[in-house]
Amino acid sequence: MFTILIIVGIFLNLRGFDLLEWGDEIIDYSKYGKFVGTNTRNYRYVITDRKGLAKAAGEGIFPNNSVLSDPEYLQMKRSGELDGSHWKFVNDRNYKRAFFKWATAPEPIGVRLFYIGDILQRAATSDRKINYRLLLQAIKAYYAIVIHFPKTVAFTYWHTPWYPGVVAIDRIYYLTMKYPELGVRLKDAYIRIENCFNDTTRDDVYIVNPGKLVKEERSERMNKRNLESIGVLRRIGGDITQLIQYESGDWQLIFHDQPILIKAVAYSPAPVGKSPDTGTWNTYHDWFFLDTDRNGKLDVYEVWVDRNKNNRRDKDEKITSDFELMKEMGVNAIRLYHHGYSKELLRDLYENYGIGVLMGDFLGMYAIGSGAGWYEGTDYTNEIHKKNMLESVREMVEKYKDEPYVIMWILGNENNYGVVGDETTPGLGCRAKEQPEAYYKFVNEVAKFIKSIDPHKRPVAICNGDLLYLDYIAKYCKDIDVIGVNAYRGPYGFGYSFWKNIKRLTDKPVLITEYGCPAYGRGFSDEEAEEKQAEYLREAWLDIYYNSAGYGVGNAIGGVQFEWVDEWWKGGPPPRFDPAKHDTIPNFSGPFPDGWFYEEWLGVTSQGDGSHSPFMRQLRRSFFMYKELWRD
Repeated sequence: MFTILIIVGIFLNLRGFDLLEWGDEIIDYSKYGKFVGTNTRNYRYVITDRKGLAKAAGEGIFPNNSVLSDPEYLQMKRSGELDGSHWKFVNDRNYKRAFFKWATAPEPIGVRLFYIGDILQRAATSDRKINYRLLLQAIKAYYAIVIHFPKTVAFTYWHTPWYPGVVAIDRIYYLTMKYPELGVRLKDAYIRIENCFNDTTRDDVYIVNPGKLVKEERSERMNKRNLESIGVLRRIGGDITQLIQYESGDWQLIFHDQPILIKAVAYSPAPVGKSPDTGTWNTYHDWFFLDTDRNGKLDVYEVWVDRNKNNRRDKDEKITSDFELMKEMGVNAIRLYHHGYSKELLRDLYENYGIGVLMGDFLGMYAIGSGAGWYEGTDYTNEIHKKNMLESVREMVEKYKDEPYVIMWILGNENNYGVVGDETTPGLGCRAKEQPEAYYKFVNEVAKFIKSIDPHKRPVAICNGDLLYLDYIAKYCKDIDVIGVNAYRGPYGFGYSFWKNIKRLTDKPVLITEYGCPAYGRGFSDEEAEEKQAEYLREAWLDIYYNSAGYGVGNAIGGVQFEWVDEWWKGGPPPRFDPAKHDTIPNFSGPFPDGWFYEEWLGVTSQGDGSHSPFMRQLRRSFFMYKELWRD
């Protein structure tokens, strides 16, 4: 009876997106072919009944090509609606048009299927009333990649490998967990790719088990494991911060004897018009001392909320502080990228607002701390540079080691992306990407050094750019306690494979050291863009939560929302970008609302039109979303 009700509900909820052929709800691939080499590097699926499989698949799903005879497709093609590059249709909100374009796109079939699935998924969830039938079709598109084309490779904007088959499994897990009404579950599927954490595909080795998509009655999103009944495997840390791993593999962070999940924001507020590119602003230092109106009170304690967003202070808009607003939102930590510069301020932050500190050192990124010139770049084989960086870390730890608000030490900031530039390409003042072995060995050396001088034995984290060189971390960073990752993976969280790969290679806890989404997108109103940002961040946080102790993979210990307030200098250096202007020039393409990243729009609060910077705050929808999720 339950299954019948689900099917009836699906058929009643079509909302105008029809297909010429729908096929079966779930394809029984054993009827139409045979699986060879499952769980090995020789996996393949051999079709024995192509006609039957095409009928079961439905329009747009391999090997069905009925789209070519779809009258609606033919009409759009004749009218010119489908003219142009298929890549321009990826984020088209006319989902049927985007579907037709990608169903006939000149791309490898695995890539084509991924974007078909993505378009169907967005179409199915674009309204408050979910189109479950269409969502099942999206799952079929994703699963077709796993069955037929698990070794498909594509490349990102940054020319790094991207594996649609792995992400397809992540999407299926995400959708079936988020929408239990679908009544389906993917069992035992995985695509494990050896040597996939570098920037080449030449040495990739695929081991594939396509698993099986099965019908399953509706269940809750996820049940929590009872950690109190599970023994402790090991403890790391000291009297201020501890990491506990249970025999189940779950990791729990303890701070001052209390279990916490880090709910942090990156904090480096910058006044409109100032920029490190013009030498008028030091992002990690100057805000500690800024007193714009010279009244003897720091600016961070004199902000006010423009609640009606009219860009002026009304009588009922009282003076508050960023820290009070953070407390209201549920923040329990801030991330400082390169040291702290006022013990008094940070003590107040902790004692009066309950907010701790993730204390970092850039470790040579942006040539900071190494003594290298920008175009020389930090060299991790240069003994002078290494000595300078160790001294920088020593200064940080010696100064703050006895402060009760320091939760952990964080080394670097996605240094593995670091390259040197020239007069035409600025680069990042760092050579870590071309020196991965030297860099990660040095990180481990620094971690051991910190533990030798911190009497409280706080955990030491690395901050890596996504999972590039994760295998190097596993091999060379044995003394790193926490895998910190800056990850901007899209509106559906980070993916099951993300958490699983870190566990498989390192078995260490994971802190998302940055995640975020711009509150701007071309073609979106301000309200729509804010809503898209809030949706993106909500799913990111829920993925962290549902992989923390007791859930999922169980290795997440929290995340850092990037960032607290928009910084108008971050788009890039003048003359193309202007720190006195809230630029809307896209920085690079990626999985964001309109397909582009806007570095100056990442705050959960904004500075409005900039006329009352650095005091005015306008609270975005994401602020209130976090307030709902983060306040226990």
